[in-house]
Amino acid sequence: MTDTPAKALLDWYSQNARDLPWRTPPGVPLPQDADWPYRVWLSEIMLQQTTVAAVRGYFAAFTARWPTVAALAAADDAEVMQAWAGLGYYARARNLLACARAIVAEHGGRFPAAEATLRTLPGIGDYTAAAITAFAFGGEAIVIDGNVERVITRLHAIETPLPAARPQIRAALATMHPAHDGDFAQGLMDLASRICTPKKPMCLICPLQRWCQVGEDPARLPVKLAKKPRPLRQGTAWWLEADGRVLTITRPAKGLLGGMSALPSSDWRDGDALPPPPHPGGWRHIGTVSHGFTHFELALRVMVLRLPAAPPIAGDWLARDDVARAGLPTLFQKAASLALAQFPPEDEA
Repeated sequence: MTDTPAKALLDWYSQNARDLPWRTPPGVPLPQDADWPYRVWLSEIMLQQTTVAAVRGYFAAFTARWPTVAALAAADDAEVMQAWAGLGYYARARNLLACARAIVAEHGGRFPAAEATLRTLPGIGDYTAAAITAFAFGGEAIVIDGNVERVITRLHAIETPLPAARPQIRAALATMHPAHDGDFAQGLMDLASRICTPKKPMCLICPLQRWCQVGEDPARLPVKLAKKPRPLRQGTAWWLEADGRVLTITRPAKGLLGGMSALPSSDWRDGDALPPPPHPGGWRHIGTVSHGFTHFELALRVMVLRLPAAPPIAGDWLARDDVARAGLPTLFQKAASLALAQFPPEDEA
């Protein structure tokens, strides 16, 4: 390979690659065991909309508890959802289980290597299919995520706003490195993480500097269309406590936070009318927590009530001190933290 951007990138990557448990070091052959594609797939699903730093601990916990795709396919839904709590975007966890079960039922417990076949599986889109093909099997695939988009739009001075710029980015990648091996794609990702950062790129030490066409103010690229403001919705969560235990429920399987353990709550609507609580009584409003979802912001009122004995309501009654460790999704962790702080136990009130 002559002196090219691809060679410069691969040389840099060979010396600067991040040490990640779902990645082989530069130039090292891929593992041949059947569980390696599982680890690559799991990491890619976890990394969607989540940082590497946040994923490390979850990845270690998941692979220790469910070391193979067959083990994950056989797992209890509620246990997987609880283990996912904190990673957000819970549809990913539901698709994770659906995909694992499809791999076992339809592919004999082994991931297919072909991009087209991977795209037919639950939760696997174009990027993830390409990443699995390249990183798990060493196949030829053009892997494009947000990090790659940032490097390539700057390198080639692509002014077209995203997402319309993606065909140009793909075409530019095709001319840069026809083999499209995994090291090349992962090198671009590490370059984006360490040097070609969103706001303050370190151009003077970039191995691609001599070819870069971005000019002054590299942070202006990629161009992104302004996001529309997200609407604000209102909701109510109820902290119902009896004899030192707190009521939790399992949310419906479909919808936001589907299948997750949670505090009882109302629908999340645009209006602010106070809905009926799960049990009559002198409910008290102790505050409001905020949380951002993909398409809206939520203001969740927290109401509290203490009863002398648990009423016959469907759900699980957890010891008060166990609620914070119950794996509730972040929204309900916020509500529980508020209740624990503002609604002390009866003997302390």
